[in-house]
This record gives sequence, structure tokens and C-alpha cells, in this order.
Amino acid sequence: MISSKKYTEMTEGELERELAALRQEYERCATLGLKLDMSRGKPGADQLTLTQDMLGVISTPQDCITENGLDCRNYGLLDGIPEAKRIFSDLLGIPMQNIIVGGNSSLNMMYDSVARAMLYGVYGSVKPWGKYDKIKFLCPAPGYDRHFAICQSLGIEMITVPMTSDGPDMDMVERLAASDETVKGIWCVPKYSNPDGIIYSDETVRRFARLKTAAKDFRIFWDNAYCVHDIYGEGVSLLNLFNEAAAAGNPDIIMEFASTSKISFPGSGVAVMCASDNNLRQIKSIMTIQTIGFDKLNQMRHVKYFGSADGIRSHMKLHADILRPKFDAVLAAFREKLAPLGIAEWIEPKGGYFISLNLLDGTAKRTYELCSKLGVTLTTAGATFPYGIDPRDRNLRIAPSYPTPQELTEAVEILCLCSKIACAEKLIG
Repeated sequence: MISSKKYTEMTEGELERELAALRQEYERCATLGLKLDMSRGKPGADQLTLTQDMLGVISTPQDCITENGLDCRNYGLLDGIPEAKRIFSDLLGIPMQNIIVGGNSSLNMMYDSVARAMLYGVYGSVKPWGKYDKIKFLCPAPGYDRHFAICQSLGIEMITVPMTSDGPDMDMVERLAASDETVKGIWCVPKYSNPDGIIYSDETVRRFARLKTAAKDFRIFWDNAYCVHDIYGEGVSLLNLFNEAAAAGNPDIIMEFASTSKISFPGSGVAVMCASDNNLRQIKSIMTIQTIGFDKLNQMRHVKYFGSADGIRSHMKLHADILRPKFDAVLAAFREKLAPLGIAEWIEPKGGYFISLNLLDGTAKRTYELCSKLGVTLTTAGATFPYGIDPRDRNLRIAPSYPTPQELTEAVEILCLCSKIACAEKLIG
């Protein structure tokens, strides 16, 4: 019989009997032939269907004309149509003049921003970042694996900064940024952080706004991916770093990014980059060589479908209604099957796309391996840390959004079973 007693309070004999029962259940599950995916925060098919009608909102030539008379079917408007800028301005609380509306991917815009800095520098750079023998980025962790992949692919050294309940450890951030001119930036997911679901506190945002850096061309890459992705209630507001940095006399330090990837269609959304006048002047001078403009028809499609920032906010309540039962199911399983055993910790997020599960030290990779053999795909253990190395080997990023409710129930049952096996094995030694 599988126990509900804390594993750390069991005798070795009790743990061995527990492990034997767990392995018997594991062998039964191995016969089911499951193929379940909780590896990435992809919207489910029912979420994608919410915006299906968007594909038909442009049907006449007049639908393609912007408010300033430009035909979206033609060349022009490097930085995006004004109607789309206005919606993002209202969503993010940033002036239209400080927004570039791009293609379908904020990740693409972030990669381009770092690569552009490597080739040309940023506003205020003495020389391109790529001309230094070595540059470094601060990387709050657990964090977003694709941020880390950008740094690794471009040869940027990553320095892990621990996350706290208020955001990154700001004492460490301030010390490292102020002491080393080769530290050029930091990655941040400030609202419903990936994967912990943490919202940066007002004081954390203000400390970022006042940040003193040895490098005159240090940049905060503010990936506001989940700015309207509340799941429970009205959510919690995030202090506006763009305004706080300007008030602190530090407007050039921030580059903010967002998109509609998890609002409309991940493959056909609209992304934005926001920055100061000085930053955008330098960025546009390079972009104008790279492109004549992004997909303005898609920008107009979003404008006509949502209408306004309030239209997007209302739409996101429909997403929340779909996601909430999935998050509830995972959290309920954790509370029932893992909490009594004393082998796991997690934060219960109020929004975003992930749940961050911390198991006993030294058991995440084993849990991942056990799940994989039963056909349950998780984000690779360690992926939420720079270089894919979780120093405590305990964190797993759980993505409840993509599976159907039935698939999710099966997947989380397997996850809990494999977590128990890995932790019992670890304690027996």
C-alpha cells in the first residue's frame, strides 16, 4: 500500500516497502502506452479556437488602410501601424512613440536586440559588445530557458542570480552590475515569472529603475510576456518600470518586450519592443537596413478583431476560464499526493503559463527520466537554469496548458508517482 506518511519520517524498512509498492504501480502504468506532453507552455486547441474569426476580419481593400492613410498591403511603416501601437500603449502604459510593433515573435525581437548589440552596441556603447573579450549577463533562475539559450549561442557568459518571492535577489544584482563593466544586461520576466509565477514587487521594480551600473550600456531586458495573463480574479498589477526609470533619470536602461503569442495565435501573433527615444533612434537606424517593415496586415487583423486594449483584456478572461481548471487540477494533485509526504514545494501562481515544482535535492533528473519512460514529456530537468545546470537538481517546470483535461489528469498522476519513486530512492541512498 502506498503511504501518506512523510518520507523523511519513515524508517529505511518503511521506505523500502513504499518504494516496492510505487514500482509495482509504475510497472502497471508502463503498460498503458501513454503519450502526453507537458513540456512547453503552448495554448491548447480550445484556446486557439477563441480567435479563429480573426482570420476573416480583413475582406476588402478598405480594411487594409491605416488611420494615417497607408495601405497595409504595401511597403512602409518600419515601426508598425499606429492603431496597433495605440493598443499596446494602453496595455503596457508606454507612449506610442516609444513602441516598435514587429512580427509574430517577441523572442525574435529579443534575439535581434542582443545580436544587434553584439554587432553595433546599444545607445551609449563605447564599442560593440562583440568587441569585448568577454561580456556577461545576469540570469535570474529558475528562469526562461530560451533567454539563456540566446546568451549561450552568442557566447555571453551567464551569471545565475537566485529568485526570491519579490523577484531577483536585488542585493546581488546591484553588487554585480555596479562592480563589473563587462556585465551588460539582465533577463527579467517581471509578471508571473517563467517558471515560478512570481510578480516582481514594487520595491524590486524601483531598484531596477535606480540601478547603478559600471557599464554605461547596461540594459534590462524586460520580457513582459504575461502582462495580461491573469488566471485567478483580476490579477495583481506590476509597477511600470518604463515610467519609474524615466522618473529616476535612467530612461535608457530598459528594453521591454511583449506579444500576443498567448493572446491570439502563437504562430501568427504580434510582438512589440519598447524603449527610450535614444534607444529607438539607434535601433531604427539599423533596422531600416534589415527590413522595410513587418507584417502590417497581421497587425491590422489584430486591431480590427480586438478593437482596443479593453477588448484584449476581455478576451483574456476567456483564456483564464480554460486555463483555470487545468491549473486547479495540477495544484490539487500536488496538494493531495505530494504535500503530505514532505518531498515537494511549489508556488501557486495567479497567472502565466507554468507551475514550478521543487522536489528533494538530487531528484529532478531522475523524475524526468522516469516520466519519459512512461510517455510523459516534461521540460528537461535543469532547463530553467543557465547552461541547463540546476545546482540542486530539484526544479521541474510544469506546463498545464496544452494537454486536454483528461490527458492532464493522467500526466500529473504519472508525474506525482515518478516524483515519489525518485525521492524514495534518494532517501534510501
